[in-house]
Amino acid sequence: MQRKPDFQPQLFAVLKNYSREKFISDLLAGIIVGIVALPLAIAFGIASGVSPEQGLITAIIAGFLISFLGGSSVQIGGPTGAFIVVVYGIIQQYGFEGLAAATVIAGVMLLLMGFFKLGTVIKFIPYPIIVGFTSGIALTIFTTQIKDLFGLSMSSVPADFLSKWGAYFGSAGTLNLWSTAVGILSIAIIVFTPRFSKKVPGSLVAILLMTVVVYVLKRWCGIEGIETIGDRFEINASLPDPVVPGLSMETINSLLPAAFTIAILGAIESLLSATVADGVTGEKHNSNTELIAQGAANVIVPFFGGIPATGAIARTMTNINNGGRSPVAGIIHAVVLLLILLCLGPLTKHIPMACLAGVLVIVAYNMSEWRTFRSLLRNSRSDVVVLLTTFLLTVIFDLTIAIEVGLLLALLLFMKRVSEVTKVSVVKQQLDLSLEGEIVHENEKLDLKEGVEVYEIDGPFFFGVANKFDECMKAIGDKAKVRIIRMRKVPFMDTTGLHNLESLYRLSEKEKIRLVLSGVNPDVRAVLEKSELYGKIGEENICSNIHKAVEKANSYL
Repeated sequence: MQRKPDFQPQLFAVLKNYSREKFISDLLAGIIVGIVALPLAIAFGIASGVSPEQGLITAIIAGFLISFLGGSSVQIGGPTGAFIVVVYGIIQQYGFEGLAAATVIAGVMLLLMGFFKLGTVIKFIPYPIIVGFTSGIALTIFTTQIKDLFGLSMSSVPADFLSKWGAYFGSAGTLNLWSTAVGILSIAIIVFTPRFSKKVPGSLVAILLMTVVVYVLKRWCGIEGIETIGDRFEINASLPDPVVPGLSMETINSLLPAAFTIAILGAIESLLSATVADGVTGEKHNSNTELIAQGAANVIVPFFGGIPATGAIARTMTNINNGGRSPVAGIIHAVVLLLILLCLGPLTKHIPMACLAGVLVIVAYNMSEWRTFRSLLRNSRSDVVVLLTTFLLTVIFDLTIAIEVGLLLALLLFMKRVSEVTKVSVVKQQLDLSLEGEIVHENEKLDLKEGVEVYEIDGPFFFGVANKFDECMKAIGDKAKVRIIRMRKVPFMDTTGLHNLESLYRLSEKEKIRLVLSGVNPDVRAVLEKSELYGKIGEENICSNIHKAVEKANSYL
């Protein structure tokens, strides 16, 4: 029977029992979230190396698609700080054409993850990896904003972390006091605004206030040293015509690592955001549907000049806190941003770059999770190694290498832990079932005839454990006539485990030793039935419990 994709958009389920009261609540939440998303979309776009309207276009199109197709009722999608580092790096190396192609490829990867129901698997990526690269991204974002925050005069900013700081210190003499004042005041406004109002976002207050102040300073006070968006970008207040990104096999091959990074980041951040939202609303999102929605958004957005997008935790929480309880709020948020782009787009040219840098400094601080980072340093040595490796690779090299090495480290450590937990024991002469806590009669014991040995595998029988099983076999000096392999505690067996079992069978057959399997669960039995080994061992020698296995083994003697 063919498996159907797990695609159930929340919007269509919600609309079946939608009411006027729910719409009003979603309308208000959508308007507020749209206003909150405005400065962030502009800041993320510029920090990523594209124009401010490209950040807005991403928030509009991706925000609409993620809400329309998504598996969460309250998820808000758009550009996020997590993508800044990787997007900037791709643009520097391949240009915007390369970024568009990488985003489309990443979108296809996300679609495949959703169709193959990998949503639940993504959740099991080790927490130290997530904190490591999130903290690394935060430090990198902060580093990229130093030039604009202090108004430094630099012909170009080096790409790597250490060279950036060297260039900043070398240009310290060009510091612009006006830009520095605007940046620091912007940070102060964002920090202190929540003390006066929980509804109005501090980033919006800072941008509105600082834009007016800088406009007055430049227009009537003759101060020209404060750079604004209009000094660097030409604002086009309209949706662009779709352009097909150039894709060839050569392009795909060169961009696969970057696309993989975008896909993994998008999957992790969107599902993390949806999970946090579930904890607040009491609902449960569909992770596979969410991945399909994220994939669709990232496939379509590049055709309109957008950048990678995913679920945004801060905007999602803003939506929930302001009464949003259905995907309609996310759709309204996208419409609000579209109206702002079309009607007020040209006014964004007056926003000072130092103010946007201040916004991103706060974003970086909130992303840094420094308290969590500090607490993880007190965990096991293996977790600390994964955390610090991922963090340092993200900062010093790039996010693609950090994620790949971090996942590889976590996988190796996981295999090491499982192999340490899995045990292989040998019993001769008498098997005492009363010690196992699963007795039928008290003090039940099974007598084993001379020449019968019971090997019990406790844990997964896969390639990380197969060598241990071999060593245990070789450690037995005398040769048995019948070997019972007790597998009641084996939850699964991979190809290498099967290969080792086949090797054991061939060795036993050569030495004229019979093999009997006991307690084989349905999953392990299914693996055996697909192999030639099943017929060689014989169905009569694959027993459901140890009583039948011992009886069968004793009968051979």
